Amino acid sequence: MFLFLNRFCYSMSFINSKNLPAPRAVHGMSEQQRLDIMHFLQGSVYCWCKNRKGEPFAARDLLGGDNYYWQDTPMMALFEYYRNGDDANNEYAVEEAGKAAGRLLYQLLYVDKRVFETWVEYTRMYKWTGEEDNG
Repeated sequence: MFLFLNRFCYSMSFINSKNLPAPRAVHGMSEQQRLDIMHFLQGSVYCWCKNRKGEPFAARDLLGGDNYYWQDTPMMALFEYYRNGDDANNEYAVEEAGKAAGRLLYQLLYVDKRVFETWVEYTRMYKWTGEEDNG
Protein backbone atom coordinates (compact mmCIF):
# COMPACT_ATOMS: atom_id res chain seq x y z
CA MET A 1 0.00 0.00 0.00
CA PHE A 2 1.07 3.61 -0.02
CA LEU A 3 1.52 6.29 2.62
CA PHE A 4 -0.04 9.70 2.11
CA LEU A 5 0.66 11.71 5.17
CA ASN A 6 2.62 14.94 5.07
CA ARG A 7 5.59 13.06 3.64
CA PHE A 8 5.86 11.26 0.35
CA CYS A 9 7.44 8.05 -0.88
CA TYR A 10 9.33 9.36 -3.88
CA SER A 11 9.25 6.36 -6.18
CA MET A 12 8.56 8.47 -9.28
CA SER A 13 6.04 6.68 -11.42
CA PHE A 14 6.30 9.20 -14.27
CA ILE A 15 8.44 8.27 -17.26
CA ASN A 16 9.36 11.90 -17.84
CA SER A 17 10.12 12.67 -14.20
CA LYS A 18 13.45 14.43 -14.62
CA ASN A 19 12.16 17.99 -14.35
CA LEU A 20 8.86 17.46 -12.57
CA PRO A 21 8.16 19.36 -9.37
CA ALA A 22 7.64 17.53 -6.10
CA PRO A 23 3.99 17.17 -5.06
CA ARG A 24 2.51 20.13 -3.18
CA ALA A 25 0.76 19.64 0.13
CA VAL A 26 -3.02 19.94 0.40
CA HIS A 27 -4.41 21.13 3.71
CA GLY A 28 -7.82 21.27 5.33
CA MET A 29 -8.55 17.63 6.02
CA SER A 30 -7.68 14.94 8.51
CA GLU A 31 -5.21 12.22 7.60
CA GLN A 32 -8.10 9.75 7.41
CA GLN A 33 -9.96 12.02 4.99
CA ARG A 34 -6.77 12.34 2.92
CA LEU A 35 -6.40 8.55 2.76
CA ASP A 36 -10.07 8.13 1.83
CA ILE A 37 -9.68 10.68 -0.97
CA MET A 38 -6.51 8.99 -2.22
CA HIS A 39 -8.24 5.60 -2.32
CA PHE A 40 -11.21 7.15 -4.13
CA LEU A 41 -8.91 8.78 -6.67
CA GLN A 42 -6.91 5.60 -7.16
CA GLY A 43 -10.12 3.70 -7.92
CA SER A 44 -11.09 6.39 -10.43
CA VAL A 45 -7.69 6.24 -12.13
CA TYR A 46 -7.64 2.44 -12.32
CA CYS A 47 -11.17 2.43 -13.73
CA TRP A 48 -10.10 4.97 -16.38
CA CYS A 49 -7.00 2.94 -17.25
CA LYS A 50 -9.06 -0.25 -17.60
CA ASN A 51 -11.96 1.18 -19.57
CA ARG A 52 -10.25 3.88 -21.64
CA LYS A 53 -6.89 2.31 -22.47
CA GLY A 54 -4.46 4.69 -24.10
CA GLU A 55 -6.58 7.80 -23.50
CA PRO A 56 -5.06 10.68 -21.54
CA PHE A 57 -6.93 12.13 -18.58
CA ALA A 58 -6.86 14.99 -16.13
CA ALA A 59 -8.45 15.47 -12.72
CA ARG A 60 -11.40 17.18 -14.41
CA ASP A 61 -12.10 14.01 -16.42
CA LEU A 62 -12.30 11.95 -13.25
CA LEU A 63 -14.10 14.46 -11.02
CA GLY A 64 -15.82 17.01 -13.24
CA GLY A 65 -18.38 16.95 -16.02
CA ASP A 66 -20.69 13.99 -15.52
CA ASN A 67 -18.75 13.16 -12.34
CA TYR A 68 -19.26 16.53 -10.67
CA TYR A 69 -21.69 15.19 -8.05
CA TRP A 70 -19.41 14.59 -5.05
CA GLN A 71 -22.18 14.11 -2.46
CA ASP A 72 -21.54 11.02 -0.31
CA THR A 73 -17.97 10.63 -1.59
CA PRO A 74 -14.71 11.37 0.23
CA MET A 75 -14.25 14.37 -2.09
CA MET A 76 -16.87 16.31 -0.12
CA ALA A 77 -14.26 16.99 2.59
CA LEU A 78 -12.42 19.27 0.15
CA PHE A 79 -15.58 21.09 -0.89
CA GLU A 80 -16.68 21.58 2.73
CA TYR A 81 -13.25 22.89 3.72
CA TYR A 82 -13.30 25.57 1.02
CA ARG A 83 -16.97 26.36 1.53
CA ASN A 84 -16.16 27.07 5.16
CA GLY A 85 -19.78 26.77 6.26
CA ASP A 86 -20.95 29.63 4.04
CA ASP A 87 -23.41 28.79 1.25
CA ALA A 88 -22.34 31.99 -0.51
CA ASN A 89 -18.91 30.38 -1.01
CA ASN A 90 -20.14 27.51 -3.20
CA GLU A 91 -18.64 28.75 -6.46
CA TYR A 92 -15.31 29.49 -4.79
CA ALA A 93 -15.41 26.13 -3.00
CA VAL A 94 -15.99 24.21 -6.24
CA GLU A 95 -13.07 25.96 -7.95
CA GLU A 96 -10.62 25.58 -5.07
CA ALA A 97 -11.65 22.00 -4.26
CA GLY A 98 -11.06 21.12 -7.90
CA LYS A 99 -7.54 22.58 -7.76
CA ALA A 100 -6.82 20.70 -4.53
CA ALA A 101 -8.15 17.49 -6.11
CA GLY A 102 -5.71 18.00 -8.98
CA ARG A 103 -2.83 18.35 -6.53
CA LEU A 104 -3.95 15.19 -4.72
CA LEU A 105 -4.15 13.31 -8.02
CA TYR A 106 -0.57 14.37 -8.78
CA GLN A 107 0.51 13.12 -5.33
CA LEU A 108 -1.21 9.80 -5.98
CA LEU A 109 0.29 9.22 -9.41
CA TYR A 110 3.71 10.40 -8.23
CA VAL A 111 3.97 7.26 -6.07
CA ASP A 112 1.67 4.82 -7.87
CA LYS A 113 3.05 1.48 -9.05
CA ARG A 114 1.73 2.14 -12.54
CA VAL A 115 3.93 4.25 -14.80
CA PHE A 116 2.39 7.38 -16.33
CA GLU A 117 3.39 10.01 -18.84
CA THR A 118 2.49 13.51 -17.74
CA TRP A 119 2.46 16.92 -19.41
CA VAL A 120 0.74 20.25 -19.05
CA GLU A 121 -1.78 21.61 -21.50
CA TYR A 122 -4.39 23.87 -19.90
CA THR A 123 -4.20 21.46 -16.96
CA ARG A 124 -1.89 18.60 -16.05
CA MET A 125 -2.60 15.55 -18.18
CA TYR A 126 -1.71 11.90 -17.53
CA LYS A 127 -1.57 8.77 -19.63
CA TRP A 128 -0.84 5.27 -18.39
CA THR A 129 2.02 3.67 -20.30
CA GLY A 130 0.71 0.15 -19.67
CA GLU A 131 3.69 -0.57 -17.43
CA GLU A 132 4.00 -1.12 -13.69
CA ASP A 133 6.98 -0.71 -11.40
CA ASN A 134 6.76 -3.69 -9.08
CA GLY A 135 10.29 -3.25 -7.77
